[in-house]
Amino acid sequence: MSSNALTQPATHRLAFWRFLIPSLVGLFLFMAPVSFDGAITIPVAILAKSLQAALGNVLVELVTIIVAAMAVLSVIFAFAKPRIITQNPFLTGLFLPSPLWLAVRVIGGIAVVMSYFQVGPEAIWQENTGGMVLQGLLPTLFSVFIFAGLLLPLLLNFGLLELFGALLSKIMRPVFNLPGRSAIDCMASWLGDGSVGILLTSKQYESKFYTQREAAVVGTTFSAVSITFSLVVIAQVQLEHLFLPFYATICLAGLVAAVIIPRLPPLSRKKDCFIDGTKPNKADDALPDGHTTWSWGMTLAVKRAQEVTSAKAVIQEGVRAASDMVFGVLPVVMGLGTMALVLAEYTPIFEWLGTPFIPLLELLGVPEAVAASKTIVVGFADMFIPAILAASIDSEMTRFIIAALSVTQLIYMSEIGALLIGSKIPVNLFELCVIFLLRTLITLPVIAGMAHLIF
Repeated sequence: MSSNALTQPATHRLAFWRFLIPSLVGLFLFMAPVSFDGAITIPVAILAKSLQAALGNVLVELVTIIVAAMAVLSVIFAFAKPRIITQNPFLTGLFLPSPLWLAVRVIGGIAVVMSYFQVGPEAIWQENTGGMVLQGLLPTLFSVFIFAGLLLPLLLNFGLLELFGALLSKIMRPVFNLPGRSAIDCMASWLGDGSVGILLTSKQYESKFYTQREAAVVGTTFSAVSITFSLVVIAQVQLEHLFLPFYATICLAGLVAAVIIPRLPPLSRKKDCFIDGTKPNKADDALPDGHTTWSWGMTLAVKRAQEVTSAKAVIQEGVRAASDMVFGVLPVVMGLGTMALVLAEYTPIFEWLGTPFIPLLELLGVPEAVAASKTIVVGFADMFIPAILAASIDSEMTRFIIAALSVTQLIYMSEIGALLIGSKIPVNLFELCVIFLLRTLITLPVIAGMAHLIF
């Protein structure tokens, strides 16, 4: 008997444990309900809160420095384009955004300095606008982003997605009219981060694994906000103790939208052809001979775990993800959040845009329907802003509905919308606006119905 035959079972066992242990730890950290300070939450949230408490007031100063420095450095590098930045893809993505997002980053830098020192027009820095974003939102985001970035590889890199992908493949084609492999993209988004899902989708579209329709559907329907982002939203409306029913509501509403919206224009009108115009071979997603969905999923999971050969590489990926969130997302949230809150506080624009939704909200029995209507359309700019506006609403049910709706609306221009437009996925700005409104109209009744059961 050869030495290879002897070592193969041992190698397979090692790969199995390499899949199982990190995946179970990841599931515990991101999904296990635990009691903390008299409320039910998840371990990652406890870690984030502990970090926030440990840093105290220093955290506000830290995020101020980060946002201001990113604005200054981005402007300098946009003109100087040093080789150390341009020759490193990660640093290029971090410090050389497009002109539009550079402008947003600069606005964020100006707003954070004005809010911290309370200088300039009071409309920018007062406690209901820039002051709220700086003092209330950014410290929470910073703490969650640190642990989300560092720990998400436990969910994403060790085979859990491959297992779920195989188990879900039997429902993807009949329910969503998507190939089985798309389940992996969907799980990457729902468990990990919407931007990860979009990048995966775009790469598979460019490699002719998805047709135009499939890429557009996956990119706009399954690039959901992650568990950690959802935790930030529910914390902003002070309902952390309801996180589990909150996330269950999001999943149910997202599932309903995923079944209905791809069957409506504009997604239903997308062509079923690849990026080069060729037609796909309509073969069923079949399991290899001798496999069940479970055995094939485990095979894929163990194979994925075998590819992880270095703890250092996993740690580096986690650090990059955390850095991307902290240094890339915080300035955008400060810029867009402050602008939107100034508009909400000092202009009637969101009242006008939200007015058509008042009858629907009243029909659904949503308390404080007029106040709730002002938050609905603003979610197109950024996912966090509806939750910020909802924090001042008295009704817990209304705050719950607004928070859940802001997550299920999905298309927000501060991240998901911008990534979609910047990718090869075939959608434009007008189509994203239509999809945003469709998602709002379809998920709102589901969320309101669940809220009536919970409250």
